[in-house]
Amino acid sequence: MLTIHDRTRRLGRRDFLRVGGLGLGGLGLGGLSLTDLLAARAANDGVLRDKSVILLFLHGGPSQIETFDPKMTAPAGNRSVTGEVATSIPGVTFGGTFSKLAALADKVSVVRSFRTGDGNHDIKPVVSKSSHGANLGSLFSRVAGTNHPKTGMPTNVALFPRAVWPEAKAAEEGFGKFGATGTIGSAYAPFVPGAGGAMQRDMQLELPRERLDDRRSLLAQLDQFRRGIDADGGLGRLEEQAFSTILGGVAKAFDLSSEDPRVVERYDTAPLVRPDAISRKWNNYTNYVDNAQTLGKLLLLARRLCEAGCGFVTVTTNFVWDMHSDVNNAGVSEGMEYMGRPLDHALSTFIEDVAARGLSDKILLVACGEMGRTPAVNKNGGRDHWGNLAPLLLSGGGLNMGQVVGQSSRNAGEPATEPYTIDHLASTVLNTLFDIGQLRIQRGAPEEVLNTATAASPIVELMG
Repeated sequence: MLTIHDRTRRLGRRDFLRVGGLGLGGLGLGGLSLTDLLAARAANDGVLRDKSVILLFLHGGPSQIETFDPKMTAPAGNRSVTGEVATSIPGVTFGGTFSKLAALADKVSVVRSFRTGDGNHDIKPVVSKSSHGANLGSLFSRVAGTNHPKTGMPTNVALFPRAVWPEAKAAEEGFGKFGATGTIGSAYAPFVPGAGGAMQRDMQLELPRERLDDRRSLLAQLDQFRRGIDADGGLGRLEEQAFSTILGGVAKAFDLSSEDPRVVERYDTAPLVRPDAISRKWNNYTNYVDNAQTLGKLLLLARRLCEAGCGFVTVTTNFVWDMHSDVNNAGVSEGMEYMGRPLDHALSTFIEDVAARGLSDKILLVACGEMGRTPAVNKNGGRDHWGNLAPLLLSGGGLNMGQVVGQSSRNAGEPATEPYTIDHLASTVLNTLFDIGQLRIQRGAPEEVLNTATAASPIVELMG
């Protein structure tokens, strides 16, 4: 969040205009000024690929079998308990709750040889050792700047259920901090909105509009804020940019009431799983409700933010995919009714929407969790933690779609072909966002970003 201060000795007063993340003349995020960011963007011409990434984190560890690798030829107890559905790719099937997504299989790619390395509950696809303990979006903003230079939109945003539904639980961060920035500094932390909360209030114009002319006069007097501004009239340009942002762009992008109601209704996953249709015997009941109520709208909000200039959006609906069939969690068959159908609807709606808007090549959607599930169903009808194979789906971003990458073993427990890991996924994401060759030759290129982008190769089958 950025605060623009009016401070003069003569007037002795401080007023505030706040807008999410936009820095003006040395004010705001961790000492970074908007001029710093503009200079960074100028220096990064040729580095940024003018693309955005939405990383949908399926917290809890979804089953690879009931999602995109149903293995119906495996023995009972291994194969998908929800059956399978034919996709638009001949010979390829998805789990039985993904009929809408199956019809769009030519617009996605699934990786069947992806493994996360362990069965621990954490957020390692988002924040890992290979990302130097930082959210991948923070690595993006370390290069791109913390705000888009034209719109003022934060370049790195994390969306939790409260961003679209104030009744939802607070973000689940007991297994890892989504806002972690590791060694690159807190200035690059994701911007986190919360519907009806401080973010929306902070992004409202707090002075009457008729006083804007007075504010322009005040800002013109603030010589102490000219640090870093060049002598060719830059201050005036930045002021105009800041005012334009305050009066329209950024705040509107975060406001779903500004969207066509028909589009909001189309994305909405709440009607698919009513709260009274979810068994209250599960301790995870509230998270199941939050997931259904918010998943579709979170993806809609993420799309809006990317359109407005955000480069990386982390989306998660809290902890729902832990399908053990114990006191906390439903088993696989019941759990996929709570999570699989909303996910199928949200992903397919998003893919169709961005295609209709001509954004398919501009936005890369990644969906995965921290692990997969055991090949064998346990005695209670659940699947337990499994780090040797996990589901991974990607769509858009100008990558090669309409394919299955890699193969799994007969019981979907191990990669049967060369495995891909979180390092490969991080490299794929960063190579989508950046021209790494150009970044290498940039003076002062962040080592953390280069190290993460080159720790492994991108997933080669996806790259054009």
